[in-house]
Amino acid sequence: MNPVVDIASISPRAYAFWLGLGLAGAAIVLGALLGFAGPVITLGALLGLAGALLALSHVEVGLWATIIVITLLPFGGLPVKIVFTPTFLDLTMGAVLFVYGVDWMTGRRRRLTVTPAHAPIVLFLALMVFSFVAGLPNGPLTANLIRQFAEMLLSIGFAFILVDYIDTRAKLERLAAVVLLGGAAAAAAGVALYLAPDDLAERALSALRVFNYPSGGVLRYIEDNPDNPERAIATSVDPNALGGLLAMIGGLAAPQLLTPRTVLGRRWLAFLVFGAVAVCLVLTFSRGAMAALAVALAFIAVLRYRRMLGVLAVGAAIILLLPVTQEYVAHFARGLLGQDLATQMRFGEYKDAFTLIGRYPVLGVGFAGAPEKDIYLGVSNAYLLIASKMGLVGLAAFLVVMAVVFVWALARRRAVYADERLASIWLGALAGLAAALAVGVVDHYFFNLAFQAAGALFWMFVGFGLAATRLAARSPLEP
Repeated sequence: MNPVVDIASISPRAYAFWLGLGLAGAAIVLGALLGFAGPVITLGALLGLAGALLALSHVEVGLWATIIVITLLPFGGLPVKIVFTPTFLDLTMGAVLFVYGVDWMTGRRRRLTVTPAHAPIVLFLALMVFSFVAGLPNGPLTANLIRQFAEMLLSIGFAFILVDYIDTRAKLERLAAVVLLGGAAAAAAGVALYLAPDDLAERALSALRVFNYPSGGVLRYIEDNPDNPERAIATSVDPNALGGLLAMIGGLAAPQLLTPRTVLGRRWLAFLVFGAVAVCLVLTFSRGAMAALAVALAFIAVLRYRRMLGVLAVGAAIILLLPVTQEYVAHFARGLLGQDLATQMRFGEYKDAFTLIGRYPVLGVGFAGAPEKDIYLGVSNAYLLIASKMGLVGLAAFLVVMAVVFVWALARRRAVYADERLASIWLGALAGLAAALAVGVVDHYFFNLAFQAAGALFWMFVGFGLAATRLAARSPLEP
């Protein structure tokens, strides 16, 4: 018996009946959802369903959805709890993983693309799992901890998916363009909310509470003092987290200003994206992120565009001398001198982290908690946080991963430079990673289980850099 139904053979009356029944059922569900949950949750559910269906249609569509969530709704989640509350990023990344796995099961993919960085990354993942299991006696094993740890493993695994999927320059260009546009949209939202009256911005951000965002008192100020200048946060909750994201995207965007062929199609659009990112980054008052963007720009200048060094020097002089920037300069100076509360708190965290690492130097204490009452997990430094959780062995493994990524990339730079389409993205991806590594000195977002989006963005940039380096071996005439 043939189970396939030929729609053309169905009579118009039967077709109309089943179509009407389907529409009526959908209307009942929609009406019930509106009545019990309200219009905002209903809209979010419909958008989430549409996004999930789109993500399931193709790996690249899922990657676009993931990038959009990372930049615009990094902490968004479903307004329902299923053992734990799934985030939008869980859904999009899970959809990508599912479609990618189906490609392997159906034979669409038959060969895994590997790079010299794959083995060190696998070793780092294995050490993470070992530290997680070994540290379970130090704290409660909750559903939320399991979810967050699984999210971090998936985020690191995304680097492998990107390297395997990005086999043409066109794919790399499209994904880079989505990252740039998503970052520009986040920056525009941050500037708009910063310029809006405080009560309007507060209401707008609090409306996101249906998607598990905080509500009430969401605006942020320097030292959390409303008498001090406000800090831009967009939808990233924390201004430093937003600053780190913008520093990475700024590093990716900067080479687009100098290349004769930008992935955005128009040079003016590249300047608009970088300008929006830079302005919003300044408004975050994140000193670490601003310094990280400077590191990214200096990296680009030293590696290829030496004339940028003069531009950077002039820009720094202008910032130091303009009257309108003096408050910003003073904010930087207080940080460097350790005169403000935030910096003093960081120094205290560093001291406590060194105490923890001194007691558990080899493998750390894991991810669940600290085994002794006078020490704790939590420090505003990604490297000390890795060493606290995974010991000096884990930190060494992470540094080896980063060293292999950069050394392999720089070894092929001449081949990359022969292809201008590839060079700007390759240089931007490495500059973005340099920015993230610089931010890691004063912040922890790229290795903090509570900041899933930041970690996912970091490892996506690793994937971009590895994919661009691998493509450099091909002819520049290939698409």
